[in-house]
Amino acid sequence: MRRVFTAFAALLGAAVLAGCERPPPVSVQHGYRGTGMVQVYNPRALEQQVPLNQPPAATPALPAAGPAAKTIYQNVQVLGDVDIGNFTRLMTSMTQWIAPNEGCAYCHNLENLADDGKYTKVVARAMLRMTQQINADWKPHVAETGVTCWTCHRGQHVPQQVWFTTPPQDKRADFIGNRNGQNLADADVGLSSLPGDPFAMYLSAQPKKIAVGAPTALPTGHVASIQATEDTYALMMHMSGALGVNCTYCHSTRNFAVWSESTTQRVTAWHGLRMVADLNVNHLVPLTDVFPAERKGPLGDVAKLSCATCHQGAYKPVYGAPMAKDFPELQRVAPPAEAASAAMNTAEPLRLSQR
Repeated sequence: MRRVFTAFAALLGAAVLAGCERPPPVSVQHGYRGTGMVQVYNPRALEQQVPLNQPPAATPALPAAGPAAKTIYQNVQVLGDVDIGNFTRLMTSMTQWIAPNEGCAYCHNLENLADDGKYTKVVARAMLRMTQQINADWKPHVAETGVTCWTCHRGQHVPQQVWFTTPPQDKRADFIGNRNGQNLADADVGLSSLPGDPFAMYLSAQPKKIAVGAPTALPTGHVASIQATEDTYALMMHMSGALGVNCTYCHSTRNFAVWSESTTQRVTAWHGLRMVADLNVNHLVPLTDVFPAERKGPLGDVAKLSCATCHQGAYKPVYGAPMAKDFPELQRVAPPAEAASAAMNTAEPLRLSQR
């Protein structure tokens, strides 16, 4: 009997210890002592994560000489003024970033490069414009680091982290009650019971106000509610996982709502949320009719961006490697027609309940 009890105790102990992380996590203090302003990392997880965020070596740029690409090729709508040498260099890099196996044929009709018959070419053109806008108009978020196609794609046709609108609950299952989009252990919100689709609420057209605590005792005239709090926490769980950080990366432990005591990363994140919503609305959703049905979600919408699309578990995409500086063709001054979109990144951060 004692042997049975000892064996049972050993199995129970093993089960308990299985939940412990090895090697022990490392905490890095980045605030005043005793305030709990620390970031916690697991060395084993970082060992796996770091190699995945190493950008490929850039092909050296060529002297800006020779004729413009639009004088050599037809139907060059975005990069027509780039000299032919660096135009070819960028096209070659794009095949490595997005379609390393298919090469040019993934987007182009090799018998007629000017042909727009492949939807992938139309999408690639739109994504070039989007990348240029990010680097030119959204510096409050990407700063001088910028982005390239590889930042999201990393050698894949479709970025690994995208989202589609979640279908509503099946009405034939009403006997289980209204799940409110929750209790599905969704990986996008840390496998929690929070709403599993914070993206449609905050990263699309007319995003909801991010609200938790009301500034008054009564919620009259205020957006804060238990529902708004759960929605907000779902978004925060997504951001935490997407960047591989704790809440204290942006927020002060003394008062999460106070901007004056928050870290500078909170302002950067604020711009990032508005940037993602802008890109989804103005660059991806307009491509709905371009994509074939098999590339769309269950409700017929196109794949859209979230924080994880670029970050993929790193506090900065590719740990801040400044890839964009090697490709000036992907940076430009926004034309006047896009001034309204660019103005979104200059607004004052939302305060108190609107955080």
